[in-house]
Amino acid sequence: MHITFTEAAVRKLDPYMADGSKKLKLLHDTEGCGCVMSGVPALQLVDEPSVDDKLADGEPYSFLYEPRHEVFYEPFMKVDYNEAKNSFSLRSDNQIYTTQLRLIV
Repeated sequence: MHITFTEAAVRKLDPYMADGSKKLKLLHDTEGCGCVMSGVPALQLVDEPSVDDKLADGEPYSFLYEPRHEVFYEPFMKVDYNEAKNSFSLRSDNQIYTTQLRLIV
């Protein structure tokens, strides 16, 4: 899995990532969904990876994810940030996963 972060997304994320103490995680959030199939993607800032996390390459940020959720995502994706809407989006060449990608700090 690989995520490219646009310049707008990097500008928004850089204050959180600048000191190197936090790591990004692509979270497949299923809380309140009732089923893993109904999960929604989110970005989460974490201090350390969990036992289940795998590190993936990204530009310019590498990120963590849980391999059991990899099936829900394409190999190459992009995270963008829309300042007017104050929201991140996650998409690939084939689909838009969400235009309301939460950042959990």
